[in-house]
Amino acid sequence: LFRSRMVLVGQVIPQLVSAINVHGPLAVGVSGEDAGLIRATARDPELGFVGDVVAVNPGILQGLLDEGFIPVVATIGTDGAGQAFNINADTVAGRIAEALGAEKLVYLTDIEGLRRVVDDAASLIRQTTPDELDALMADGTIAGGMIPKVESCVAAVRSGVRRAHILDGRIPHVLLLEFFTDEGIGTMVR
Repeated sequence: LFRSRMVLVGQVIPQLVSAINVHGPLAVGVSGEDAGLIRATARDPELGFVGDVVAVNPGILQGLLDEGFIPVVATIGTDGAGQAFNINADTVAGRIAEALGAEKLVYLTDIEGLRRVVDDAASLIRQTTPDELDALMADGTIAGGMIPKVESCVAAVRSGVRRAHILDGRIPHVLLLEFFTDEGIGTMVR
């Protein structure tokens, strides 16, 4: 955990903050440990300091957003005793979106979206629902590293986030293409 925390909080977050701040003093790095943002519990003692989100206290994020800042969150949470846990970033993003009452949750990844047939690019799922995604996970169509993203999308939409998107982050201006075209470019969960 110490090494993960040092890389995430000491290197990755500052690099992201710097990249955003090239456009103006907009970004602020925040750890899930700060102000009790992410409360966590151990997933399994055999996994060490890997945790699950128990609760999100979005006060610090809401304050930053109200002041016009962009929070960049390190996905480290703590339990009641102050023990830190590394938490899956996809899961944290969804839980933060829920806690903030976000309109949209967006995941940028290295694929164009979800497919009905994994090896068939023509089977891209442009729009779907949480129930359909549950079925695709149950039958094994959605597997591996996509499961945390999809589970997070499903939970967020069921908790009031209006839409969740999985987009190919390798495509220039992918957010604009998704949000401002009729057909969109990735997968939207509604």
